[in-house]
Amino acid sequence: MARRREEVDDDEDEASESVERVFEGRVVPGWREQLTVRALAVSALLGAMFSVIVMKLNLTTGIIPSLNVSAGLLGFFLLSSWTKLLDKAGVASVRPFTRQENTVVQTCVVACSGIAFSGGFGSYMFGMSERISEQSGETLDEHNIKNPALGWMIGFLFIVSFLGLFSVVPLRKIMIIDYKLIYPSGTATAHLINSFHTPQGAKLAKRQVRTLGKFFAGSFTWGFFQWFYTAGEGCGFMSFPTLGLEAYRQKFFFDFSATYVGVGMICPYIVNVSVLLGGVVSWGIMWPLIEQKKGDWYPADLKPSSLRGIVGYRVFVSIALILGDGLYNFLKVMTKTVSALVVQVRGMMSEPTLPISGGGDASFPTPEETFDDKRRTELFLKDQIPNTLALGAYAVIAVVSIATVPHIFHQLKWYHVAVSYVIAPCWPSATRTGAGSRTGPWRRRTASWPIFTVGAWAGASDGGIIAGLAACGVMIGIVSTASDLTQDFKTGYMTLASPRSMFVSQVIGTAMGCVIAPSVFWLFYNAFGDIGMPGSEYPSPNALVYRNMAILGVQGLGSLPRHCLDLCIAFFAAAIAINLARDLAGPRAAAYIPLPMAMAIPFYLGPYFGIDMCIGSLVRLVWDRLDPARAKAFAPPVASGLICGDGIWTLPQSVLALAGVKPPICMKFLTRAANAEVDAFLRGRRH
Repeated sequence: MARRREEVDDDEDEASESVERVFEGRVVPGWREQLTVRALAVSALLGAMFSVIVMKLNLTTGIIPSLNVSAGLLGFFLLSSWTKLLDKAGVASVRPFTRQENTVVQTCVVACSGIAFSGGFGSYMFGMSERISEQSGETLDEHNIKNPALGWMIGFLFIVSFLGLFSVVPLRKIMIIDYKLIYPSGTATAHLINSFHTPQGAKLAKRQVRTLGKFFAGSFTWGFFQWFYTAGEGCGFMSFPTLGLEAYRQKFFFDFSATYVGVGMICPYIVNVSVLLGGVVSWGIMWPLIEQKKGDWYPADLKPSSLRGIVGYRVFVSIALILGDGLYNFLKVMTKTVSALVVQVRGMMSEPTLPISGGGDASFPTPEETFDDKRRTELFLKDQIPNTLALGAYAVIAVVSIATVPHIFHQLKWYHVAVSYVIAPCWPSATRTGAGSRTGPWRRRTASWPIFTVGAWAGASDGGIIAGLAACGVMIGIVSTASDLTQDFKTGYMTLASPRSMFVSQVIGTAMGCVIAPSVFWLFYNAFGDIGMPGSEYPSPNALVYRNMAILGVQGLGSLPRHCLDLCIAFFAAAIAINLARDLAGPRAAAYIPLPMAMAIPFYLGPYFGIDMCIGSLVRLVWDRLDPARAKAFAPPVASGLICGDGIWTLPQSVLALAGVKPPICMKFLTRAANAEVDAFLRGRRH
């Protein structure tokens, strides 16, 4: 134990030194040599695996942690094992495995699995379906319905997913070198990959992979074991009333989910606590009080899923929190972006010569640059991607999209798409800057505005709901891929991977995702017949939220139940006030102020997954206190193993469902009185 701690400490000491001096004697391969066949093969395998995991998370709660660390770690393990096996087999032409190749794999995997999130399978795309429309209580209108189909989903994703990649290319040097933005996820992944390719880091990586494998196997086995007890609705460990039957009815229970225990170990403590707090405020206080107003605030004879009843309060108050949080953060990022630009321009005008990073020549670095900065800047500026190529490709893709998207969604006119593409290059700029300075769900915060604007523009009679959701999908596709590529440029900058190899691997990964992600969703959709239904294993809560945002944009505030608007205004203002308090309180105090976006998630779905996440947080907290060095090194692999094992179990579960194989046992919990009635009924049947 003591020796292992010393090795972890040695790795940390090495990371604090100049990274590039450690790799100074190693030749950096050209950008074509970084894009190897083996790297792309491993990327396709891991991309499919991570797409399944992201899809499961997307269709359950929509909370998706960063999986970059897992992608980098597994990519290192598979490729290093590949090269060693071939070397032992006597294949002399094996090219050495480099950190640049490792970066290519990570970039390609994240791009591929990112489509499973940005493709809208748990939000805008599935929100178009008849199944989600029925839950919202609308009168069936064929103009506002578009059910999932594999063909049009793949076609739509191919049309809209590449535009963001070309929009970010002209700004890569400004963001990475001139502004020196942090990009936390990209920076953390780069540090990880760099450490893997040192002798001490390689040893640590082997132990991390071994740990991930153990918890992967345990999580997979636990998912298989649970399946035996889920023969009917409300059966199994996921319906275990751990806090009592009354608490269970209000969604307060631990559902034994390895996935969300793992998510809780990765997510910051404040996120997990915010989710649980939101569940307490909504399901513990608000909804029980509003349910007492049945027959007064809303009719007592409504369908359980009607938006005119209690579901309307759950959905629209959640939307108000999300919109308040999104508006505040967007205005905040825009303000910081403009301020940074003003400071940059003033600084350039006040200096006798232009900054060397702006001139594009790395031969004469500024005095503040370290050896690492000089080396990285030199390589980053070496393989340039011509701006004319990027802008030309953007224009061509935009023209093709304007011509083809209206054929997929006839409710969306060509001028709706054209306006979106004119605004698109400016809109995600703030998103990229925001992602560069902090982490957060920037994609959904900044890309939901077309739901309201385009939906209202199209009108209810002309399919405004579908038009708004489709336009939102166009914007999310641009924002998501642009943000991912900028993070990957940062990773490539710190690992000396060529910007060209980063861009090409992102394009290849995105193309993979445009086929793999819809195929995975189609598997879920056909294997689990109740997907998207309340109380099911995959309720897809964000699909209903997005659908109702579109309804609100088209029909206006008249669609809200009584007093719901008052509550929405109050929570919208509360989201802004809480964010303002977080910014004014300072970093130390802000760590104890909840996040409105995280609080909004359980308002509709319930707090049960928040309990899982808080248990994961508790495990991480105790581990950090007892052994901080090992916790820092091994908590992410443990969490990744829990998430991956439970996520991958859904593949054989789907195959069993498609084959008609059903679980043999139903484990269900009853009150004492209900159990007595069941016993009496069974005794009567025997006689």
